Amino acid sequence: MAAATVVEADAATSDDGAAFSDVHSREWDESQLRKYSFPTKPIPRLSCTDPRAEMLINNEEPVVLTDTNLVYPALKWDIPYLLENIGNGDFSVYSSENHKFLYYDEKKMCNFMDFVPKSRRMEMKFSEFVDTMQKREEEGGEDRVYLQQTLNDTVGKKIVVDFLGFNWNWINRQQATLNWGPLTSNLLLVGMEGNVTPAHYDEQQNFFAQIKGHKRCILFPPDQFECLYPYPVHHPCDRQSQVDFDNPNYEKFPNFKNIVGYETVVGPGDVLYIPMYWWHHIESLLNGGVTITVNFWYKGAPTPKKIEYPLRAHQKVAIMRNIEKMLGEALGDPHEVNAYYHLSSVCT
Repeated sequence: MAAATVVEADAATSDDGAAFSDVHSREWDESQLRKYSFPTKPIPRLSCTDPRAEMLINNEEPVVLTDTNLVYPALKWDIPYLLENIGNGDFSVYSSENHKFLYYDEKKMCNFMDFVPKSRRMEMKFSEFVDTMQKREEEGGEDRVYLQQTLNDTVGKKIVVDFLGFNWNWINRQQATLNWGPLTSNLLLVGMEGNVTPAHYDEQQNFFAQIKGHKRCILFPPDQFECLYPYPVHHPCDRQSQVDFDNPNYEKFPNFKNIVGYETVVGPGDVLYIPMYWWHHIESLLNGGVTITVNFWYKGAPTPKKIEYPLRAHQKVAIMRNIEKMLGEALGDPHEVNAYYHLSSVCT
């Protein structure tokens, strides 16, 4: 299995999932990190003017950019500011009985009639979300909520002004230089301390801009696809790992023993580049308070007219997905796909 070539930062590899350079070290400590069984290496933290950062992004490998000022006007955002200025629109809020918020595609639930989501989506006003969040915090139980809403034209004027003040010159240059497609959405994420988005991958490029609080981000390159056992393409949890990081079942998922992550903790002002098809596991730090993040999602660059061999790992994943989709359509029943097609075969 080919190894990613991420530039090493000045930090040692850890066997318990905690490998960092000296980032925001006075604002959090390792007791706020959940413990996992796999080793990790640090994701580099670089200035956006550092040539190494450009090299990593061009090679579609992760890097934390420390000085883009991408969301500088939003660094004043906190719950009181958003309460006053976010507007009276409806927001998508997910509720979970524990700290994990496993994504699911509601449109695919008809393919698996016995599927029961582990979280549920609700629509509510921002003030209702804050009341619910505060109630869950006061109760001190396992129940949690997580706001995940695309920024749209229902937000208040001050939020619009802040949004227009983002460093669009910098990010537009990135888009043009990298030949990416259009910006598809800006997702606002407001979460409780300890919330976890389990490992998954996206089919878009992502600049992950941290605004308030700290988040731990553990990434895995596409060439570790076989170690993470994604759900079938037709399953509601498509693109999500079936492995429970808290309690891995090595009998069912033996390749997970070979996993190696790349990780960082991002704080206010940091921008993490998450390349498309890179798996990412995201958690708000334990006892770290509310976190606020904005994603910048872009379509990837067009497929080159001339394909170069050997194929890169993310290209193999894309091909695998297309084959699996076509098999499902040809067979007429998504449940029959695995009898003809083994998910791990493309990436071995």
